Amino acid sequence: MNKDSCNIRAYALDIITETMEKGAYADKALHSVLDSGVIPDNRDRAFLSRLCTGTVERVVTLDYIINCFASINVNKMKPAIRNIMRMAAYQVFYMEQVPDSAACNESVKLAVSRGFKGLKGFVNGVLRGMVRGKDGIKYPLRSDGFILYASVKYSMPEWIVEKFCNEYGMEVTEKILDTFINGDKYLTLRCNVSKADVSGITGLLKADASGIVINNGVFFEYALKTSGYGSLSVLSAFRDGLVQVQDESSMLPAAIAQIQENNTVIDLCAAPGGKTLHAADLLNGTGKVISCDISRKKTRLVHDNARRCGFKNIEIYENDARIYRQEWGGTADIVIADLPCSGLGVSGKKCDIKYKTKPGDIEALATLQREILSVAAKYVKPGGRLVYSTCTITHEENIDNFRWICENLPFESEDIEEALPLCLKGKTGHNGYIQVLPHMAGTDGFFVASFIKKTGRW
Repeated sequence: MNKDSCNIRAYALDIITETMEKGAYADKALHSVLDSGVIPDNRDRAFLSRLCTGTVERVVTLDYIINCFASINVNKMKPAIRNIMRMAAYQVFYMEQVPDSAACNESVKLAVSRGFKGLKGFVNGVLRGMVRGKDGIKYPLRSDGFILYASVKYSMPEWIVEKFCNEYGMEVTEKILDTFINGDKYLTLRCNVSKADVSGITGLLKADASGIVINNGVFFEYALKTSGYGSLSVLSAFRDGLVQVQDESSMLPAAIAQIQENNTVIDLCAAPGGKTLHAADLLNGTGKVISCDISRKKTRLVHDNARRCGFKNIEIYENDARIYRQEWGGTADIVIADLPCSGLGVSGKKCDIKYKTKPGDIEALATLQREILSVAAKYVKPGGRLVYSTCTITHEENIDNFRWICENLPFESEDIEEALPLCLKGKTGHNGYIQVLPHMAGTDGFFVASFIKKTGRW
């Protein structure tokens, strides 16, 4: 990070540039600054978080706005200038607490401090024009064409809007996009109910953070939607391993897996460990969870969470899920295959994932998923269960792979209707799967399916 001054906007520019120009993950780039302690004031930290996350989330919309006032297309600007403009536009259009004059003046100063004194007039002119003309911008209308309209309104790349339209239709697509960009922002905690009851954990949370807001989960009674506190580190319930950060939709795989005490569960792509910990909690100190991921960096995340939560029935392995391990063959009562995917279902929480995913990635990921599933199938005992899930909403990675499993692997789909939360019943659970779309319950987009392994020779 460039620390040319104790200027919050300077830190923001570095974070946004790393994310949009260099492929960094926005949350990691942001937390590398927040965790360093260079910004001690809570108001400054909140401003930095809002400016970085909001700017990245709204890039498509912001670029449209900038192009309405700049003589050069935003994509042809120098990266630093482009991102200074985006930050300024976000402050002008989405941060009412920031005076327009401050957004303009500080952005001009930032451009000069980064060595672009010669562009001072350009930056100032575009931003002043933006402030004067902000109420007269002509945004694309739905009648002009849904793809461009929705792309600009909801800040989503056009190819993704088009794909969602082809798969879900315009009406559902707009609901999905609206939830991504305008949905409630909260952090969901799953209570480890083998360690403490939900009411006790709720009491601890309220005692640790006076401003905390806690709402009950939509899917599960052991899920708590929280906001209004600065950091997880202030919560003793988190430090002591009584809760784990996990979206409710991500709780579905373990919930529908019908885990019984003394089961052996294999979680193939486990990091950071939410499903592993959920399975361990449901085992109630019995059986074991074999938790795997491809790198030491990833398995360390699982180690850290398992140690914090104090579960002793978890074995953690660094493992490439594409490569068969003979010692696990036919040993698992349940295999949870929550596989690498495009991640488009979590676009509402990961503000940059929609820019990192490219059209060709989806088919490549679907192929990778099938490769891993072919291996995963061998670990399941006859009569055992395979749970397949992703945190995306594309057909190739979800329903198409559901059908592929039924046609190519020794499994039969399993009716999961009784295991589903009330608000998801009456959809496709009887067929063995559920596609959760974000607007259904304000959760991440998610797909989960359950299969029983056939008996006999395969």
